Amino acid sequence: MAAHREDFILMIVGGIALDPNSKLPIVVLKDPDNRMNLPIWIGPLEANAIATEQEGIRPQRPMTHDLIRDLLAEFGANVEAAEITELRDTTYFARLILKTREGRSLEIDSRPSDAIAVAIRTKSPIYVAKKVLEDSSELREADSHAEPSGADQNLAGVSRDKWSEILERMSPDDFKYKM
Repeated sequence: MAAHREDFILMIVGGIALDPNSKLPIVVLKDPDNRMNLPIWIGPLEANAIATEQEGIRPQRPMTHDLIRDLLAEFGANVEAAEITELRDTTYFARLILKTREGRSLEIDSRPSDAIAVAIRTKSPIYVAKKVLEDSSELREADSHAEPSGADQNLAGVSRDKWSEILERMSPDDFKYKM
């Protein structure tokens, strides 16, 4: 059952960064007013898919998310939105909201990284459930009270204020994911 749009906040891709400890890529979603952010750890291939589209890099052959965009267009379906819908344990859940040529609405389960990669290719909005932002904030807050344990310590334990400080100090080059 679809949630109401007022339960969601419009977000944009702020960039891709590397977790300095784990070296895993993080896609940082932020609201247009830059008051809230949501870091989501993703795989290197998905980070590359998001980064190449943001940088305007056009591969010689269609990559997976380009193929998805092209298939949807060929079948007359439009991506209405990508929604980050839930945070269970430490796993984020998402869906793509599609509208078919016949006007039917579809919700397709997706990993957040794939939903984001398709959304930026189709110029579709990305929404994050308010509950996800609350849960993520609580998770980061809980992690910040835990004892850091070397490799287990990552940026999820950083408070909202500290995230703002980190993001303000970063230059555009810091957000470019390098393979």
